[in-house]
Amino acid sequence: MQSEDMPQSSRSPPAGFARLSLHGLRSELAGPFDLELAAGACLAVGGASGSGKTLFLRMIADLDPNSGAARLDGAARETMSAPEWRRKVPYVAAESGWWRDTPAEHFTAGQLEPARALGQALGLDQAVMEREVRRLSTGERQRLALIRALVLDPPVLLLDEPTGPLDPDAARRVETVLLARLKAGATVILVSHDPAQAERLGAQRMRMRERRLEAAA
Repeated sequence: MQSEDMPQSSRSPPAGFARLSLHGLRSELAGPFDLELAAGACLAVGGASGSGKTLFLRMIADLDPNSGAARLDGAARETMSAPEWRRKVPYVAAESGWWRDTPAEHFTAGQLEPARALGQALGLDQAVMEREVRRLSTGERQRLALIRALVLDPPVLLLDEPTGPLDPDAARRVETVLLARLKAGATVILVSHDPAQAERLGAQRMRMRERRLEAAA
């Protein structure tokens, strides 16, 4: 754990080993971060705007320059290519990026059917995959970005305010999907300002203050 006063996860890990380990992860702007999360654990990170929450997630995903160790089930990040690491530890930004005209074009042929099933679970219209991305609502794009990560079936999910633009019903649908992934053994780190959401997900809570993690009050 990060420190002796860091709360223990109340969730019993499905496997008897740490799923994600960070040791001395730091950049010129944030850290160091020392953290171990077991398979099936959920960590909710709160804190003021600009405190470093997004930077923390991007450092784990190796999207921003950083040093220190990040390991997945004991395998060091540097033993994998950047695309391979990010397939296993995908980052879903608060504002999703799109580089093709329709959502469907962002999935492989083998991913489309599970993507459509996830879309249904998340309350999306089946026709949304063929619509132009520029015509989709912010909430639709956010859920589709989450689906892009989920179809990879990753052991770790890094989520930056995944329900921020969603109405309560859509947010609960996202939480239901995440709970299923946690139960299956995925590890989730999410930025969330909603203590009730952290409780619903069975998450341990921490706060980012001056670009360092500390136990939530």
